[in-house]
Amino acid sequence: MSRSFVYLLYADESGDTGLVASPTRYFILSSLVIHETRWRPFLDDIVAFRRHLRATKGLKLREEIHAAPFITNPGPLVRIKRNDRLDILKQCLDFLGNRSDISICTVVVNKTTKAATYDVFESAWQALIQRFENTVRNRNYPGSYADQRGLLLPDNTDGGKLTALMRRMRHYNPVPNNTSHQALGAGYRNLLLQAIIEDPFLKDSAHSFIHQLVDVVAYAARQLYEPNAYMRSKQGHNFYARLRPVLNTHANRAHALHLVQL
Repeated sequence: MSRSFVYLLYADESGDTGLVASPTRYFILSSLVIHETRWRPFLDDIVAFRRHLRATKGLKLREEIHAAPFITNPGPLVRIKRNDRLDILKQCLDFLGNRSDISICTVVVNKTTKAATYDVFESAWQALIQRFENTVRNRNYPGSYADQRGLLLPDNTDGGKLTALMRRMRHYNPVPNNTSHQALGAGYRNLLLQAIIEDPFLKDSAHSFIHQLVDVVAYAARQLYEPNAYMRSKQGHNFYARLRPVLNTHANRAHALHLVQL
C-alpha cells in the first residue's frame, strides 16, 4: 500500500493588514517549504547553526531571532553589537540559500494601491495557498513523490480567518485564467484545493527555529520595498537575493526574484 508524503509550509507575516493610518505601505507574507522526510535533518542543521551563532556571536539558543526589533530595538540583545546582529541575519539567509531541500516563496501586497474594501490578509494568504497547492500538485518542490500533500504551519496570525479561507477554497476557489486557458472563454476557473490537508496549525515563533528563519526572509523581502535607514545604508535591498538558489521559480516567473506582487 502506497502512502502520501507531506510538504510542510512554514509562514510568517511582516507588516500589518490595515489600509488606513498604517505605519507600513506593504504587507509581506513569506513561506518556507520542507518535505517531511527532510524535516529532522533540517532541524538538526538549524540547531548546529544556532550553536555556531552562540559560539561566535553570543546569541543563546533560547533567544528569539525576530528580525525587525533585532536590528532597531533589540532589548537585552543590545549586548550584541549591531553589526554582529546584522551579520547574524546575513548568515541566516546564507544558511537557507545554501540548502537543496527547501523552497521559499513571498507574497507582497502594495496597500497604497488598494480600495478601502480590499482584504489584504485574505488576498495575500489566498495567493500563497494557491501557489503552495499548485507546486505540490505539479511536483515541483525538491524531491518528487507519486502522491504528495501539503500542510500549513503559520506563525501566530488570525487563525480563525485563515481556517475559514482554507475551508472555503476547498469548495469555491475562482482563479483567474492564465493565457493557456483563455480560449475556454470564461475569465476564471474554480480550482478547488485538493493537495493541502487539514486546517492550519498555528505556532509561536518564539519556540520555533524554523519560523524565526522565515521571519528573517520576510524582513529581507521588506527591505526591497521599505528599507529602514540603517538597512538602506547596509545595502539591505540586496539581502533577499541571497535566497535566489532556493526561491520557488514557479510562483512568479516574470519577477527576477519570483515575488508574487499584488
